[in-house]
Amino acid sequence: MWGSPDLAGTGDNLFHPIVQVPEDYWVLDLQKPQSDWNQYYDFTIGRYDEDRKGMYTQALFGGERTIHVGLDIGGPVHTPIFAFEDGTIHSFADNDEDGSYGPTIITEHRIPIEGVEQMLWVLHGHLSRNSLEGLEVGARISKGEQIGSMGAEHENGGWPPHVHIQLTFVEPTEPDLEGVVAPHNRDEALQRYPDPRNLLGRLY
Repeated sequence: MWGSPDLAGTGDNLFHPIVQVPEDYWVLDLQKPQSDWNQYYDFTIGRYDEDRKGMYTQALFGGERTIHVGLDIGGPVHTPIFAFEDGTIHSFADNDEDGSYGPTIITEHRIPIEGVEQMLWVLHGHLSRNSLEGLEVGARISKGEQIGSMGAEHENGGWPPHVHIQLTFVEPTEPDLEGVVAPHNRDEALQRYPDPRNLLGRLY
């Protein structure tokens, strides 16, 4: 864990919002099965480090992976996704296995943490297929630049429209990260994948 959960909302607005979340939104409790992801508000938040028993029934999750190690922001299809900071396109792919991320972009950034510059990689999952058009590995991106948009259920791995944000200090070897882990791997995963609220601010 690094920084404060309020980091993105302090000082000079250190980071640009990855999603422009309105003042009113719904924080989901996915520790029990949901049927109303977007019933009350246009935007929703799915929590980091949440044990989502009974939710991940696809073969991808092996019947035991339930701990969510990213943060989800739900919104209307094609809601824009922005770069939180200057960086580059590290990798991208359409992870089209049932229950996976669908179109995915990982960005690479060098940011100061406790006075020392470190490399950080950010996965953006469940995007629209057109988010991948024209991308090039190594291409520069600028803080606040739109890098994609939320995908519809038929293209995003089979989920209600949202973006899964996941951070890592370990360079990914492919355009994919394990976004849900088994309970016995939780402690190690939380060290590897820090709380996205370090970038997004205190959304809950």
